[in-house]
Amino acid sequence: MKKETNHPYIINSISELHRLLELPKPEHPLVSVIQLINVKCIPHETIKSVVYNFYSICIKKDFKGKMKYGQNYYDFDEGIMTFFSPGQVVSTDITGNTAVHGWWLVIHPDFLRNTILSKSIKEYGYFSYAVNEALHLSEKEEAMITAMMQNIDQEYRSVIDAFSHDVIIAQIDLLLTYCNRFYNRQFITRKQANNDLLTKLEALLSDYFNSEKIHEMGLPTVLYVSEQLNISPNYLSDMLRTLTGQSTQQHIQNKLLDKAKEILTTTSLSVSEIAYQLGFEYPQSFSKLFKSKTNVSPLAFRSSFRESIIS
Repeated sequence: MKKETNHPYIINSISELHRLLELPKPEHPLVSVIQLINVKCIPHETIKSVVYNFYSICIKKDFKGKMKYGQNYYDFDEGIMTFFSPGQVVSTDITGNTAVHGWWLVIHPDFLRNTILSKSIKEYGYFSYAVNEALHLSEKEEAMITAMMQNIDQEYRSVIDAFSHDVIIAQIDLLLTYCNRFYNRQFITRKQANNDLLTKLEALLSDYFNSEKIHEMGLPTVLYVSEQLNISPNYLSDMLRTLTGQSTQQHIQNKLLDKAKEILTTTSLSVSEIAYQLGFEYPQSFSKLFKSKTNVSPLAFRSSFRESIIS
């Protein structure tokens, strides 16, 4: 705890985490439920970047002050949840009073081994969201999550028997399912902010396809778009699916098709020339995508458009 480092501090085990937090040894080496009020030593004060080699699910409330994740300060005025998967780098800088209430559930991947949850937990996109995309909870939702954390804690501290592992796995699965529901609710209740983001996305793609970027950089990737919007790729796609029913990749393809149709109907460029202009390495790839989305080939689309003008 005394040594400060500019490199991410890797915490490999839950027992090591307990030592860093100056907590008693965990009841189980592969899973732990921590009440944040009992944490008197915050490693982030001296270790700015941390890598947890286990899953981290945390609900924070009554936090006085701010945490800095990356370059942005983030307020914890409401009860919110953060989720990290093994190997993620978490960089923080705490200001103000560090007293905080809430629960912290940590799960080593080995605890999930040979269970259905070992696969399904990887399908929850929110484990790859950025911290500034944390889950905000209503009072009712916060009470539900807190109750589930308490149930896991009670089972965790009970005498281990043949059913203990299955019961904890089932409780974690239920917790994650509710979190998934609440995140989808958040996309709806924060609709105005998300609509603003959608507007920025449309402007970004329009600028990209109408500039030299398409020639210099090729087709925009989901990662590029999310970075330009300062948002994680998973959060962006999940938000877009809720608002529009389409992923980020589909939005990119739609903008690409709009541009392709514009060129087909306003120029006499060949399909190969259009494909290269739109960043495709192979014209066949462009033609295949165009036909899969419009049910006609690029040349057939051009012909039908000209016929409609003549008629």
